[in-house]
Amino acid sequence: MWTRLSIIRGLAGYEANWLRSDITAGLAVAAVAIPSAIAYPAIAGLPVEVGIYSSILPLVGYALFGPSRQLMVGPDAATMTVLAAVLAGMSAATPADRVAAAAALALAVGALCLAASKIGLGAIAAFLSRPILIGFISGISISIFVGQIGRFTGLKIESDGLFPPFLELFRKADLVHWPSVALGAAMFALLMLLTRVRSPVPGPLVVVIVAGIASALFDFEGKGIKVVGSLPEALPALSFPLDIKLPLSELLLGAGAVWLVSFSSGLVAARSFGARGNFRVDTDRELAGLGAANIASGLFSGFPVTVSDSRTAINLSAGGRSQMVGLVAALALTIMLLYLNGALRLLPVPALGAVLAAAALSLIDIDGLRAVWRASRMEFVFALIGMWGAVSLGVLSGVVIAVAATLCYVLLKEMRPRDALLGRIPGQFGFYKLHRSQAARPVPGLAVCLIEGSILFFNVDYVRARLESLADAQPADTRWFVLDASAVVQLDSTAAAMLEEVHAAFARRGLTLGVAELHNEPMQLLRRAGVLDKIGPAMLFDDLEDVVLAFERRGPAA
Repeated sequence: MWTRLSIIRGLAGYEANWLRSDITAGLAVAAVAIPSAIAYPAIAGLPVEVGIYSSILPLVGYALFGPSRQLMVGPDAATMTVLAAVLAGMSAATPADRVAAAAALALAVGALCLAASKIGLGAIAAFLSRPILIGFISGISISIFVGQIGRFTGLKIESDGLFPPFLELFRKADLVHWPSVALGAAMFALLMLLTRVRSPVPGPLVVVIVAGIASALFDFEGKGIKVVGSLPEALPALSFPLDIKLPLSELLLGAGAVWLVSFSSGLVAARSFGARGNFRVDTDRELAGLGAANIASGLFSGFPVTVSDSRTAINLSAGGRSQMVGLVAALALTIMLLYLNGALRLLPVPALGAVLAAAALSLIDIDGLRAVWRASRMEFVFALIGMWGAVSLGVLSGVVIAVAATLCYVLLKEMRPRDALLGRIPGQFGFYKLHRSQAARPVPGLAVCLIEGSILFFNVDYVRARLESLADAQPADTRWFVLDASAVVQLDSTAAAMLEEVHAAFARRGLTLGVAELHNEPMQLLRRAGVLDKIGPAMLFDDLEDVVLAFERRGPAA
C-alpha cells in the first residue's frame, strides 16, 4: 500500500546533498506563498485563513501522491475567479456557509480529477506542441512579472494583460509610493546580483530575511510601505462539509466549471514548466496528484487549487530536487502561522514582488524561442500566439488559444500532405524519390506515387487534385499508377469515395490504379466501402517490389 505513494518512488535514490536544496527551496516557496494566500480568498468572499489552509494541506497531498518533483500547487487566480462566480449566488450566506461550499467544491474537483486520471483524460494535454509550450510559459512569466506592479508601487492595479496595467500606472503616477518602489528595486537588484555570483543560498530566501529584518529595524509599515499583516494563529481541523447552503445541481455544475479551469490551466502549466525545466510530465498521474491536493484542501476547510505558476517558478529557480520541497513549505507555513505571526506581519510586500518578478524573468525562455525561430518560422509564429494568449487574455483564455493554435497548426500540416514520385536506381534495391535522388529513374510505363500523410475529409480535394495532376504529367505510354500507401495511417469514408472516383477517372483514360503497402485499418475501411473490389485483388500489393514483379510479368498493356 505504502509503495503506491508517489513520494516513496520520488525519494528513491535520494542523495543527502539534496536536502539542503530542498529545505531552502521549501522555505522560499513558503515565503512567496503568503501574499497569494492572503489576497486570493477575497476574490471569492472567503476569510483570510481559508487561503492559508489552502496553501498548506494541498502541498502535503500533492507531495504524497503527485508525481512531479518540481511542480507546486496552491491558489490560482483563474480558479478563484470561477469559484467566486459559483459562490456568487450565496450573497446572503454567512462566511461559514461559503467556507463549507468552497470546501465541498474542492472535494468534488478532487473526485473529478481522480476520475479523469483513471480514464486517461490527461492525454488532452498532449495536443500542445513544444513551441506553443515555450511561448505559453514565457507568456505566463510575463504576466507574473507585470502582476508585480501593484506590489512595487503600493497601488491597486485593476487592469489585466500586458499594456493596460502600465497605462493604469501612468494614470495613477501621482499616487505611487516611492519608498515602496525603492525597496522593491533594491531587493530585485539584490536578487540579480545573487544570481550572477551564483550564491549558495537561494536569493529569494536571502531577500525575505533581509527585507524582514530591515522592516523591523526601520519601521517600514510606519513609513507607508505595505506589509503582509497579521495572520490567524489556528490550524484547520479535519471536517467533512455536510451542511452546504448550495443546491446540489449548482454544486455539481460549479464543480465541473472549476474543474475545467483547474484541469486546463494546471496541466498546461505542468507541461509548460516541464518543457522549461527539462522534466517529463505524466499528465494522468498529475491529475491524480491534483485530485489528492484538492481532497486534502476540502477536508481541511480549504478551496480548490491547481498547479501554481509562481510557486513552481520559485521552486525551479531555488533548485528544489524532490517532493520534500512541498513538505518543507507546508511545515514552514505551519510554523509561521503558529509561532512567527508577529515576524511575518512585518514582511514588506514590495520585497515579495521582487522575488516573484525575478523568478518570472528567469522563466522567459529566450534561447528556446531562438531555437524555434531557427528551426521553423511557422512554429515560431505559433509560439508567439501561445505567448500572446497567456499575456493578453489570461491563463484560462491562454489555454484555449494555445490548444486552438495547436489544432490549427496540425490541420495546416495535414491539409496538404507531401507527395513524391518514386523510381529505381540501376543496380540498387528499393525505390527512391525522384526529386531527391538524381540517379533514380521512373520505371517505364509505371508511375509510383507516395502520399506522406493521412487522407481525410479536410484534405481529400487537395489529394485528388495532386493525384490527377501527377497522372496528367506522365508519359503517354504509362499504364499503371500505383499509390504507395505506406505513410497513409488513416482514411475515412470521404477518402474512400474519392479513391473510387479517381479509380474510375483513371480507367476512362486507360490508366490502371493500384495500391501498395496499405495498412490494416485503412484496408478494412476500403474493403467495407467496396473500393477494394473496384480496384481488384490483382492491383493490391504488399510491397513495391511486388508491384515491379507483377508489372514486368503482365506487361504495361495488361
